[in-house]
Amino acid sequence: MRAEPPVPAEVLARVRAPFLEAGAALVDPPVIQPLNLFLDLAGEQMRARLFIVQDEGGREACLRPDFTVPVARLHIEGGQPKGRYLYEGKAFRVAPRGLDEAIHPEEFTQIGLELYGDAAAPLADAVIAGIAWRAASAGGRGDLAIKFGDVRLTSAFLDAIEVPAGAKAKLLRALSRPQLLNEVIDRACAAAPAPAEGLEALADLPAAKGVEALETLWRERGLESVGGRTAAEIVERIARRAEAAKAAPLSAVQAESIRSYFAISAPIGDAICRVEALAEGLDLTLACEDWLKREADLGLEGVDLSRATLEPGFGRAFGYYDGFLFEITSQTLPDSAPISAGGRYDGLLPRLGGGESAAVGCIVRPARAWSGS
Repeated sequence: MRAEPPVPAEVLARVRAPFLEAGAALVDPPVIQPLNLFLDLAGEQMRARLFIVQDEGGREACLRPDFTVPVARLHIEGGQPKGRYLYEGKAFRVAPRGLDEAIHPEEFTQIGLELYGDAAAPLADAVIAGIAWRAASAGGRGDLAIKFGDVRLTSAFLDAIEVPAGAKAKLLRALSRPQLLNEVIDRACAAAPAPAEGLEALADLPAAKGVEALETLWRERGLESVGGRTAAEIVERIARRAEAAKAAPLSAVQAESIRSYFAISAPIGDAICRVEALAEGLDLTLACEDWLKREADLGLEGVDLSRATLEPGFGRAFGYYDGFLFEITSQTLPDSAPISAGGRYDGLLPRLGGGESAAVGCIVRPARAWSGS
């Protein structure tokens, strides 16, 4: 496994300092994490980026690819409504094919902060982004830029132009894979698909019957579930996919509005004006007002707004982000290698079995922040 080079102690201390000022409890979640959990949250495409391990019984797990989910699980186990958690440790991800292995080591250090409960938007968003900006800047690079996105704003825009629920779900999932957005839009404009065949036919059965049919098929063919998924989980996924496929196609006007929306990349105020122009006559007032408040708070938290852009079509590979999100990059590093990243994920704790909670966090990669790397 390729590890990143060490960072000088004095640089590491400077990068760590903004996190220490947050007054959070230091945690170190387990390195071994449930594989299914990450696949459910980020999709099967994440499997290729994970280091998968098996126990003696053949059950699969993975080395932690990130800290957000493990820290969220620790918070739920603690049973407290609020929490502030600091961490510093190793994460593990398979390097993307074709990218510079020196820039994408498979074992790397992250420093991060997660806030739960007392983390209402938009002020907490700005606080987190400010910590990330100061930490990234402490590495010595003078060419940083910060890019923002907002899943919640995008969801509100799609609702405003009356995009069908199935097409909306596909578009929101595609935020994490921007190279597929145009393809997703094209497919959403197409006519309804042909009747289901093969395993897709399970979606036409009552849930219990579908599970029974799949388990029978496994027994007859001597097959086992991949990744430890149960028959019920697989049938539920097939049913959701089939329901989305039945959605009415997008109109040409909707498709053009969506393409124009995802093409926006401008300073925050200008970007919001363009969103409002696209949604003329539609009610996006609250979502846009939140961004104007957030912009002011970002400036107060020390973020250099002259280096900030809002790109509504921007998303991150970890699909649990459901609101504000960001990445900090350097001109001397590829876009695939952000120095810092983070965002809001209010819906994650309920998905993990916890209660409703405002949640926002960020990480920094010290080795990327260091100007000598």
